[in-house]
Amino acid sequence: MKVRQPLVLLVDDEEKALKLYEVMLAQEGVAIAKATDGQMALELFRRLKPDVVVLDIMMPGMDGFEVCQRIRALPEGINVPILIVSAIGDRKSRIKGLALGASDFLDKPVDKAEFVTRLSNLLRVKEYQDFLQDQSIMLERLVRQRTAELFRTHEELKRSYYEILYRLAVVAEYRDGDTARHISRIGLYTQVIAEALGLSPQEVELLSLASPMHDIGKVGIPDRILLKPGRLTPEEFEVVKAHTTIGARILAGSNSDVIRAAEEIALSHHERYDGSGYPNGLRGEQIPLAGRIVMLADIYDALRSERPYKPAFDRETTRRIILEGDGRTKPEHFDPEVLDIFRKVEPTLHEIYESYRGKELTAFQEIYRVLPEYKES
Repeated sequence: MKVRQPLVLLVDDEEKALKLYEVMLAQEGVAIAKATDGQMALELFRRLKPDVVVLDIMMPGMDGFEVCQRIRALPEGINVPILIVSAIGDRKSRIKGLALGASDFLDKPVDKAEFVTRLSNLLRVKEYQDFLQDQSIMLERLVRQRTAELFRTHEELKRSYYEILYRLAVVAEYRDGDTARHISRIGLYTQVIAEALGLSPQEVELLSLASPMHDIGKVGIPDRILLKPGRLTPEEFEVVKAHTTIGARILAGSNSDVIRAAEEIALSHHERYDGSGYPNGLRGEQIPLAGRIVMLADIYDALRSERPYKPAFDRETTRRIILEGDGRTKPEHFDPEVLDIFRKVEPTLHEIYESYRGKELTAFQEIYRVLPEYKES
């Protein structure tokens, strides 16, 4: 079967810039379409449905910001990655571009290696989006057909469906040495907190299965930023923050309850109860409960784990930071009810962390074993 080449739409009013991009991408195995103004870009976008858009800001008539906004308003433009390339390069423009839906931002003059790497990352995001959509369609068809040849029971099909989601989450974490251990623990922490909050067994199951997808948007963040050992610059941090919206776009548009919950979590798990979080600065109960739960679970595991920019903290240090703060993390960042639950369940979270330090994909099976619906008799 012939594999379709990824299509990149290049938008710039300067022919010289378009030619430069074309030369840079000559050996990258992509097809190219070119537009010299905003209106032409929108027409080509609707007709060709590109996989990625490379977009200049400073253009006569309709500028790049407006083009970006109009693309995002199109049903077929919600999930297409947009790389803004501009000679402006100031922080305000970057933030504006990201707020309007840009996936990444690159300054002119363009460095070939960085340009190709950024574009490759965005194509990978689009590939994951398409893969997830194809898998969802395939699995829904399998459910409807009830193909006994592939699955003996409905529960076996359900397990296979959720394992695909779990393994996609592993892809998002693959560049981190903790990989599947981290996302397995997140699912189990979420289960414990959700149960202690009094959620129904169905809600507990849903959040436990969706929460490992919280960082899937990291597939769109360059390694040089994601794995940087030192402190990030403000501009680099803005790029990292975009993993929330990238993740939500990857998961958007599904009919699956689990994927819809994962989309909500991906977008909201860095919001803070006092309104100081991102990407939307939500406050209090404006933040979905799932996001408030996973935010604490994620911070707990991040504090307990070694990262490129920090050592692993012990149990008591982690508990003190969450309950008393350390300047970077503050108690007011958390939902007070979730924080109160943390006080009660922290010993269980500690047991989970210790139990799953060295386990990889087997932890996925443990999530099913402890969920009420899947307990073995």
